[in-house]
Amino acid sequence: MDIEQAVREYIPCCEQEERDQELILQMLKQDNIFTRQNTAAHMTASAWVTSPDRTKILMAYHNIYDSWSWLGGHADGETDLLAVAVREVKEESGLVHVKPVSEEIFSLEVLTVDGHEKRGKYVSSHLHLNVTYLLEADPDEPVHIKPDENSRIGWFSLEEAVARSSEPWFKERIYTKLNRKLLSMK
Repeated sequence: MDIEQAVREYIPCCEQEERDQELILQMLKQDNIFTRQNTAAHMTASAWVTSPDRTKILMAYHNIYDSWSWLGGHADGETDLLAVAVREVKEESGLVHVKPVSEEIFSLEVLTVDGHEKRGKYVSSHLHLNVTYLLEADPDEPVHIKPDENSRIGWFSLEEAVARSSEPWFKERIYTKLNRKLLSMK
């Protein structure tokens, strides 16, 4: 199934997802939406990485945002966003064994990104049209930082994963929602 169809068929869990689904569907019609050549907005994929027993969440301390955060990144031309999410988790955490709990979309978000410096160049403020997937990994598997993106990697309880973030909007609107959805699966 292509990503536009997957987003269209996704059933939002809240008003935030309803509005963001509408915007993502509109933006998917733009040129270069899967690349950073579209400087106003582009597709990204994130992962809520859980332990097999669903009691822990993997987080990275992201250098740009100066906060503990989920893992994920830019599509960079790839339209299989589940593959992007898995790739980004492996790159950002050093994990080798990461698998989808489901191939279905777990969550949708339109994320604002403030202007910042990356690799010595200024990146203007823009939107990340984000698709989140639920992935699973073993907390006993070794992890490694990716120095150009993060400075720490760690597993936290569901509550602690939310509390560790220093970004109020993510804590309230995204991470709490993801945990609520995870708990509803039990």
